[in-house]
Amino acid sequence: MNAVARILDWPVTAPEDNPLVLWDSQSLARAVKGTASAEFTVSGVEIDSRDVQPGDLFFALKGEAMDGHRFVAAAFEKGAAAAVVDRPVDGPHILVADTMEALERLGAAARARARGPVIGVTGSVGKTGVKEMIFAALDRASRGDAHRSVKSYNNHVGVPLSLARMPARARFGVFEMGMNHAGEIAALTRQVRPHVAIITTIAPAHIEMLGSEEAIAEAKAEVFQGLEEGGTAIIPADSPHCERLRAAALACGARVVSFGQSKDADVRLLDTVPAIGGGSLVTADMGDRRLCYTVAAPGEHQAINSLAVMAAVRAVNGDLGSAGVALAEMGGLAGRGARIEIAVAGGKALLIDESYNANPASMRATLAQLARTPARRRIAVLGAMKELGSHGPDYHAALAGPVAEAGIDYAVLVGEEMGALAAELGKSPVGALGKQVPFAHCANVQEAVETLRAFGLERDDAILVKGSNSVGLAALVTALSKQEG
Repeated sequence: MNAVARILDWPVTAPEDNPLVLWDSQSLARAVKGTASAEFTVSGVEIDSRDVQPGDLFFALKGEAMDGHRFVAAAFEKGAAAAVVDRPVDGPHILVADTMEALERLGAAARARARGPVIGVTGSVGKTGVKEMIFAALDRASRGDAHRSVKSYNNHVGVPLSLARMPARARFGVFEMGMNHAGEIAALTRQVRPHVAIITTIAPAHIEMLGSEEAIAEAKAEVFQGLEEGGTAIIPADSPHCERLRAAALACGARVVSFGQSKDADVRLLDTVPAIGGGSLVTADMGDRRLCYTVAAPGEHQAINSLAVMAAVRAVNGDLGSAGVALAEMGGLAGRGARIEIAVAGGKALLIDESYNANPASMRATLAQLARTPARRRIAVLGAMKELGSHGPDYHAALAGPVAEAGIDYAVLVGEEMGALAAELGKSPVGALGKQVPFAHCANVQEAVETLRAFGLERDDAILVKGSNSVGLAALVTALSKQEG
């Protein structure tokens, strides 16, 4: 069917009689092995009473410090259609022995009824962005019938929750999986049971818990253990751990597709040209064909990530043309590359929001992209990188080179761990032409906000904000976004 025929074949009405129904009480009770107090239907699934929307099913989960049963009444006040509980409550509910086990069972039931291919994404860097790109590509091609995990719902709660939210009509599912310790990905991938499993890259994130990059690679490679028979493993060809990942995938019976700049990559980056708006025009070789498309998100790392996206789309027989259009339209995500115009003295400045996550590899890539960003002055607000353990001081100090190479005019370092970088920058001139990079070391975000205001942001400045999420730099982004010029 050609493109015109597909447009003419666009459905006028939804195929379901009630497309908003996600689950009904009978199917829920069967799936979670519980007892329904009444007949009802739900259109969504939620675990946080503050986020409940009318028609949602609220799971009253028990945490170490909080019991969701305390918020059942609040969930009903916000319009929840029913709740999953381990004790009777006022209002429609499913009574179960354990609400967390019930959520896992509902996720398994959603996966069992899935009618299309499922893609799993993990990696030290870029997994959320790649997941969002794949979703955008498949959602466009399927006219809205793709599903994915939202935000970074990638742990032992987020994965079954994301599965439970997948509609029966979904033609594609895209799920992110994260980990801090060995064995966690193995448990998640057996829930997702992907037809395609992607590892974006291997970097020293969570090295505090795992000890070495080799151990990180092995933990990420657990994602292949859940692959459906005949599944595809997509791995980074440029990683020094590529062969380790390939061996792990082959041991699980996977067909392996590699991506990157390496001459041996199955999906190879041939060329990138800067595109209007800060993105890249990418030329890629897929073996039997070449593709040329635009990636709106700036940075060479995004161009390389797009290769994994194209490999995944092809592996599930998706539309590569639709994927190219989707990548051209997709901007940065909040906390992961969003570009925001802010009011400053004399006009507007560019704020680059990378506040959600940071590790040595992503710091280097983002600083390199800042160096290529047109600006009168380049300011870097860098927060501490967490979970690096005893390696932390060395990794923080090593950022002095990338900071200097990026031509940073002023650096604001936030958090105790950034003391190692502050000491390195203060040792001797390391910047362009032997000039020392001016910097300030702040204990917390509020101090960083005050430091930036004292420094004075001006028209045509580019301000990069990047750090681990727990540093709280999102608050700094909010403060700068709301300021008056």
